[in-house]
Amino acid sequence: MKPSAQKDFGNGRIVRLVEFNRPRVRFFLNGAEGEALAGDTVLTAILVCSPALRRSEFGPETRAGFCLMGSCQDCWVWLEDGVRLRACSTPVYEGMRLATEAPEVWP
Repeated sequence: MKPSAQKDFGNGRIVRLVEFNRPRVRFFLNGAEGEALAGDTVLTAILVCSPALRRSEFGPETRAGFCLMGSCQDCWVWLEDGVRLRACSTPVYEGMRLATEAPEVWP
């Protein structure tokens, strides 16, 4: 995780108000450990722990998802193995390892 992003991890954009009794799920975002609740989407899991989902690929702005139903493609994130997924419609799971930037595939 970039130093500026690392310092913001733990300062979530959203605050959970209900449903605290679901089982806890540990995940990793750019190497930093986060915690979500079973049944959360990746988008919710990240935004509980971070002020933004990712940086825009077109400028320095941060993104936090837009349509929340998988059609706008504003919430793309990657598994550490390079698989791309929509954060708004993918459930988080125990030990999930996520990256906010596309992996480099060319040497």
